[in-house]
Amino acid sequence: MKQLVFASNNPHKLSEIRRIVGARFEILSLADIGCHDDIPETADTLEGNALIKARWVKERYGYDCFADDTGLMVDALDGAPGVMTARFAGEHCTPADNVALLLRKLQGNPLRTARFSTVIALIKDGREQVMTGTVEGEIATEERGTDGFGYDPIFIPEGTGKTFAEMGPDAKNEISHRGRATAKLLQVLNAEK
Repeated sequence: MKQLVFASNNPHKLSEIRRIVGARFEILSLADIGCHDDIPETADTLEGNALIKARWVKERYGYDCFADDTGLMVDALDGAPGVMTARFAGEHCTPADNVALLLRKLQGNPLRTARFSTVIALIKDGREQVMTGTVEGEIATEERGTDGFGYDPIFIPEGTGKTFAEMGPDAKNEISHRGRATAKLLQVLNAEK
């Protein structure tokens, strides 16, 4: 089985990606290759941050790899939190802190539309490629559901009436931003001989 490094140690992201990719590739985490670096995410775009992480692993560890960055863009907040999605409530915040802050900022606001985007940067066989997956939706007025992570309890994908946290992993992966970006990644990998 071919190995490919996913430049992440986030157990939730690793589980989602491994579930979507299936048996064709063994997906290694940063810890699996001995990378315990605090990789800086200093770009002002999702694509820029994904490329920083992928290049870091390739240049320092030599592995073909892919990295992602995900952003939640809320219309009522002029696209925030965007590139700051994981650090919305501060540098050392928890996902619960981020959710609570977003709900406070939107309290009483009827404009709840938002979108989630994931950008995946792949470095393989000396080539860089970037894929994006986006899902439109809206922000719930309160947390609902127990599956998932991050903003999943408050993001309702368009046309579903359920938050990601109410769907279960397989249903979420079929329509999520990360699922869509990973499907494009798999198309690229499957096209290789």
